[in-house]
Amino acid sequence: MSPGLQASQSEAAAPMVAGARLEAMRRRVRLSRVAVWTVIAAGPIALCVAVASTPTTVQAATSDKPTAVRTAAADNPSGYAQVFLGAWLRSSAGDETSAQARLAQSMAPDVDLPEPAADAQSAPQSVTAVRSAQRGTGAWSVTVAAQYAGGSVRYYAVPVAADRAGSSFAVTGAPGVVAGPARAQVPTSPYGVSVPDGDLSSALGEFLAAYLTGSGEVDRYLAPGVNLTAVSPAPYTAVSVEQVLAVEEAAAAAKVPADGTTVRVLVRVEAQATGGRWPLAYELTLKARSSRWEVAALESGTAQGGGAR
Repeated sequence: MSPGLQASQSEAAAPMVAGARLEAMRRRVRLSRVAVWTVIAAGPIALCVAVASTPTTVQAATSDKPTAVRTAAADNPSGYAQVFLGAWLRSSAGDETSAQARLAQSMAPDVDLPEPAADAQSAPQSVTAVRSAQRGTGAWSVTVAAQYAGGSVRYYAVPVAADRAGSSFAVTGAPGVVAGPARAQVPTSPYGVSVPDGDLSSALGEFLAAYLTGSGEVDRYLAPGVNLTAVSPAPYTAVSVEQVLAVEEAAAAAKVPADGTTVRVLVRVEAQATGGRWPLAYELTLKARSSRWEVAALESGTAQGGGAR
């Protein structure tokens, strides 16, 4: 065979070999992902084993940089620290076989369990992570609040290590009691316009009554294209408007302004039920149309069909 013919065959075979290698690499990545999600479903112990044995990066054939294969939803270990502290505070060195003690030891094998006295404060009613700070590569400190009966709160700093992919965590030391977070300065409210009783406050009262008590249809108070669903089951029997504040001066006008005028308001209400009364507050956006105010958005923090923001 001539040298020229051999060179031509080699050049033709090169793309086929590269393609086969790329396909094999993709197949390994798919299998790794399937294996990781399988062990996640199997439980935390299986996940730890998988993280130790499964590569977290693969080298793409078309790039010199490794692409991380993420095996968890978040890097922040706040939830992990919260679960550990709850189990640790509810465990005792005198009963290492209890479910809480075994959970705490599985998450932090090198951390001693507490030894509460017989007349010690009872276990916390709730445990909540309130702050997390990254101290270095893979090192975190999570502040967790434990609330006890009677309203007392104690804060703990929990040291946690996380891998680069955020797929596995470990408590690296015993918790430490710390001072709680300082109270932040409240910013000046943008709602500086006082809105008197009138069309706007009446529209707000009728809308919130339908929204919270089920008295009437919510849709009749909404601007076109807005979709809001009433709270169900209705938690209250009556709602009364106590105060309305606005950002725009147009909200305080005696008459409903021109169509399309938009205002943002903060309404404080008193909601009543058979179990008592509750002061509530809502931020809403209203729009003028056909000489009436309509709800254009409810600032609830979650979207509801485009009607809440």
